[in-house]
Amino acid sequence: MSKFGLGRGLADLKEEMGSVPDISILTGSERVVVKQIPLVQIGANPDQPRKTFSDSELAELAASIKEKGVLQPILLRSVTGRPYMYEIVAGERRFRASKMAGLNEIPALIKNITNENAMEIALIENVQRENLNPIEEAAAYENLMDKCGYELADVSRLIGKSESYIRNSLRLIALPAEVKEMVEQGKISASHARTIAVAENPVALAHEIIANKMSVAETEKKVKISARSVKSRAHSSNTIDADTVKDIENRIKSVLGVPVKLQEKRGGAGQIVLSFATRMQMQELIEKLTK
Repeated sequence: MSKFGLGRGLADLKEEMGSVPDISILTGSERVVVKQIPLVQIGANPDQPRKTFSDSELAELAASIKEKGVLQPILLRSVTGRPYMYEIVAGERRFRASKMAGLNEIPALIKNITNENAMEIALIENVQRENLNPIEEAAAYENLMDKCGYELADVSRLIGKSESYIRNSLRLIALPAEVKEMVEQGKISASHARTIAVAENPVALAHEIIANKMSVAETEKKVKISARSVKSRAHSSNTIDADTVKDIENRIKSVLGVPVKLQEKRGGAGQIVLSFATRMQMQELIEKLTK
């Protein structure tokens, strides 16, 4: 059975909310009505993929809201044990701009949504609207796979992108924080970042890309030369270097969809540890390994 469903609720909700991509996995026949909800009763989704919001874009939206109001309701779900009554599933940007515009309430749809579906909707909304930077996008894919037990194929069907696209995106997760910040700031491209993810020293190479304005092709050539040098040194070493271990772990994880730990001992012996969160995930892992 699929982990998510596309269907019925979508048509009803689109009629009420307008044509938006952030509700494409809602299901069921539950009737929802647009309500005016006080902003003080609403909190952000901790699993929201988008972590950065442009102040200038929020200011523009706030000005529009002051003039025309909120034209499209946000999507909420009821929560307990939080300092607020409702959590944002889709529409955090509209919520933030409404606060900036001085509104006390915002039009919203309240829907019963699971944690997994809330993560799906937030990811779809941001990916389809191209609101995420490459690092946020990669983190969102990893979050779905880790917290929901999704496989690469599941995420591919969910967002309508190829498995190779998602696999390449996940390579950014292993980058040092300094390099991730360069990508978020637009100093180097996502293509550059994916290329240097397997390099011996991604930070140094990232600075070299910026200083010398290296193209992706030039970067790829540099990484290949570096990789041959690392391989040569590895032959004379007793253990695999830490960067290579991390790369191997990420490659296995991208295929199997579970956390991986590579432990090597002197002399070449060692073990690969695969972790699973649920019995269902264990069964899926066994099926993959025994095919």
